[in-house]
Amino acid sequence: MFDQILGLPAHPLIIHFAVVLTPLLVAVAVAYALLPRVRTYVAWAVVLLALAAPAAVFAAKESGESLKEARFGTAEGEMAARISAHESFATPLLMSALGLGAAALLLVYATHPARDSVGRDRFGRPVTMVLAVLTVALAAVCAYYVFQSGDSGARAVWS
Repeated sequence: MFDQILGLPAHPLIIHFAVVLTPLLVAVAVAYALLPRVRTYVAWAVVLLALAAPAAVFAAKESGESLKEARFGTAEGEMAARISAHESFATPLLMSALGLGAAALLLVYATHPARDSVGRDRFGRPVTMVLAVLTVALAAVCAYYVFQSGDSGARAVWS
């Protein structure tokens, strides 16, 4: 399923979704967490990106595994080391993207007022603050892993 798209290896095509959507999720989630005034304007983007970015990372991880098996299964030496270094960031990136997506969705839900409360956080200010801090922390972790994954992948290909 993640092997080819129109006869081309899928991984170089799919990674562009992860490379674009994950940093967008990081930026929008941090803005949502730290700038309450923009929440009504970016809530829809947070929700969409919280769902799309982890899916894109998952697809990139799976297509990378398919590419490795199909084209680089017998790689040795420096090339094998570079591929292994790149591959080592896949699972942490996926886990951090899933965590950030979940935290961002919870933050949007918590800050969206319930029908019977006008302008109040659903679970109270302390819960919202904890979710905001968690979202920012997971965004930093996710940003680190998306950078490391992209950098190591580029070095594997272009070095």
